[in-house]
Order: sequence, then C-alpha cells, then structure tokens
Amino acid sequence: MYNFMLRTFPSVIPSMSRKGDCWDNAPMESFYHSLKTEWTAFEEYRSFDEARASIFSYIELFYNPQRRHSTLNYMSPTSFEAGPHV
Repeated sequence: MYNFMLRTFPSVIPSMSRKGDCWDNAPMESFYHSLKTEWTAFEEYRSFDEARASIFSYIELFYNPQRRHSTLNYMSPTSFEAGPHV
C-alpha cells in the first residue's frame, strides 16, 4: 500500500533500504534524539502551537546554524560553510 501511494506522486522518489539496513533512518534518529534531550525534555507545552513554535526555534535558530555536528568535524554548519575546513 505504501509503495502504491508513493507512485501517485511523480515528484516523490522513495528511499528505502533492505531489511536490517538502517542507514536511511540513522540521521533522523540522531536528530530526534538531540531534539528530545537538548530541547523538549525541559519544556512543558500548553498547546500544539506553543510546541510547534518552540521546535521551530530549536531547528532554525540553534540546530541548523549553531549546533556543532560530528559529521562537520564538530563545527557548526554556519562555520563550516563560511571557512576552510581542512
């Protein structure tokens, strides 16, 4: 059913690995772990909109531009893109 539904959207290209090969999901699992341990564990949201705004702030104001990432040699994405990374 899932593959059939994906075929109805020509611009969507599915990316699924074989059984037991978890590499496709690893980046998202890492992100969700960071989100839960660095941000939402310390929050008590009173509404969906409050949670949405908070998580947006985490992603756009901290995680993407400032947080150091191991895949970028422990540099923030902003620093990595701005300078030489040898």
